[in-house]
Amino acid sequence: MTKKQLLMPYLFLYIIFFVIGNVYSQEKPDMYFTDFGDLGKPYAKDPQVIKIKDSYFMYYSLPGKDMKAWYIGIATSKDLKSWRRVADLRPSADYESKGICAPSVLVISGKVHIFYQTYGNNLNDAICHAVSDDGITFIRNTTNPIFKPTGDWTCGRAIDAEVIKFKDKFFLYFATRDKNYVIQQQGVAYTSLNSDFSRSSWTQALNEPILKPSLSWEKQCIEAASCIRRGKYLYMFYAGGYNNEPQQIGVARSKDGIKWIRLSKDPFLKNGLKGTWNESESGHPGIFEDTDGKTYLFYQGNNDLGKSWYISKVEVLWTKKGPKLSEAVTSIN
Repeated sequence: MTKKQLLMPYLFLYIIFFVIGNVYSQEKPDMYFTDFGDLGKPYAKDPQVIKIKDSYFMYYSLPGKDMKAWYIGIATSKDLKSWRRVADLRPSADYESKGICAPSVLVISGKVHIFYQTYGNNLNDAICHAVSDDGITFIRNTTNPIFKPTGDWTCGRAIDAEVIKFKDKFFLYFATRDKNYVIQQQGVAYTSLNSDFSRSSWTQALNEPILKPSLSWEKQCIEAASCIRRGKYLYMFYAGGYNNEPQQIGVARSKDGIKWIRLSKDPFLKNGLKGTWNESESGHPGIFEDTDGKTYLFYQGNNDLGKSWYISKVEVLWTKKGPKLSEAVTSIN
């Protein structure tokens, strides 16, 4: 037997252990955050991140006891990896009594603005707004809820708010279902740059969706828009498919904030391989640009069809054609 023949079994075992080890190492990424909250089990969803001075703040959804009265957790970090919950934003007003969740957060002139949805009211769920000096203690808009869509294309519900300054407006992106309460689709409204974000300040841009599911992996749902401006374009990271179908993340681009073109027929960030932490989905994106110019995509995932939920992130690189993931990430999806 030659030396090469003697080494072949060892080479085969090395390859097997390398592949298994590589998959295992991806089960728990560098950022692997969850919160036991009121529920008593790992359950954290819908991440949104901002930076205040030298600290990062993450806002995310948490269920109350018995999966009722959802609320918003607030965690801080110094390195975008290790997070500690420091506060909550709990339901307080009558219109919030069944719960609040899915935050969108941005800093305007030193003030932290949070846009969030009511939860548990079906057709009556709507978008709300509050403002803070420190990112922890918020004062609610007296006109809450500030937005619900109208028209024969929507059931009237608005969830998953995303507010961003683009050109000469603040755009509010929201998810809503069709009249039959089956298809989840994206709509948009806008307000002026000097807006107080009150209910009367918003104008619905179109009497139709700006994006609705059309690709096979999007199934019957597009939701959870998260936007970032790069040059003359606005990029929207969105979730396709309902939770655990699997939900995956796509990207579209716009020059005016209203007309959108998908950058690919395939998901930008897929659910993980079998046995990895996000096997059941990679969903509900939250795009964040750090002060050093680096961009990170936060998202939720699990591998047990939603019995638990974790939050992680990946770095997003930029090319002339748009965003891309590093080879290290794309090789395991």
